[in-house]
Amino acid sequence: MQLEAKKYLYDIKRAADLIESFSAGKSFDDYSADVLLRSGIERQFEIVGEAVSALARVDSELTSKIPEYRGMIAFRNLLIHGYATVDDRIVWGMIESKLSALRAAVQVLLAENG
Repeated sequence: MQLEAKKYLYDIKRAADLIESFSAGKSFDDYSADVLLRSGIERQFEIVGEAVSALARVDSELTSKIPEYRGMIAFRNLLIHGYATVDDRIVWGMIESKLSALRAAVQVLLAENG
């Protein structure tokens, strides 16, 4: 694996781990009421999407092993360009339905490509 690809995987892992940490023990109501929490989680999702996009440019085969990687990139674009219309339920839904699989896939890729 190219060093650049490994860097992007580590960036994805770190951002996903931070989202997990920020949201641990929180409910949707906590999330929607806390602008700092929302900002932090959205920023980390932006990093995930940007790193996935960059990874796709340097190693598309590796990127294809990340579940729903195109969706991660699209979500990043929504957060960046559609920031005024971001629905808190969508962001929270990403945490609940996509984050675990993303973290697991990236961990496997890092372990396999040490």
